[in-house]
Amino acid sequence: MLHFTVPNQVDFKIEHLVLDFNGTIAEDGTLIPGVGDLIQSLSSRVTVHVVTADTHGTARAQLVHLPCTVKIIAEAHQDRIKLDYVTDLGRHQTVTIGNGANDCLMLQHAAFSICVIQAEGAATGALQAATMVCTNIRQALELLLNPRRVTATLRNA
Repeated sequence: MLHFTVPNQVDFKIEHLVLDFNGTIAEDGTLIPGVGDLIQSLSSRVTVHVVTADTHGTARAQLVHLPCTVKIIAEAHQDRIKLDYVTDLGRHQTVTIGNGANDCLMLQHAAFSICVIQAEGAATGALQAATMVCTNIRQALELLLNPRRVTATLRNA
């Protein structure tokens, strides 16, 4: 479990990490260097899930050696499918990370969420829906391994 507190806000007790694939942990269908090691480290604390439309058809092969569940979703209603997945896990115990328009609902409704802006960019809706924004996935995953960084960013006076 990941446990962190934001003073005057909430006490997070996180059991699940839900990640988008393309644009989030992968670029052009290839896992971004260093992400596998971070997923490996996080998997000892949370259950890792990758939920993706798999634009390039490479997600399963890229993630085969990592301790995560891979869910390939249909083209239609991707945003609702991702939200339903997070809801089934338990929104209040789930962190989500994504960048696309189809990630907005899961980012908005998870206990804690991070939008990443990388080579693929980020949908403005994803930026608005997220709790935090990072400029790359390694930073986002490292936040979860170092939760005092989250506290420092989100605390208010």
